[in-house]
Amino acid sequence: MKLVYADGTEVKVGDEVDVDGERMVVDSMPKPHKPSSSGRVGLHFYGDQQATVLWYAGVIGAKWVEREDQPWTI
Repeated sequence: MKLVYADGTEVKVGDEVDVDGERMVVDSMPKPHKPSSSGRVGLHFYGDQQATVLWYAGVIGAKWVEREDQPWTI
């Protein structure tokens, strides 16, 4: 299972992303906890590693692919 952007590029910890005009950094990618979950991504504001917030993966235009918990998508 991996998290990818809309263009197919894999999301990596340290990637800089734009969320509503704010520059943020990916710092975690917890896997979805059940098959119906879209998953989350941990982000913090650029330059402030103290305040990590979990957002839905779609907020950064990403989705989980090759999901072992969804055999109907393989």
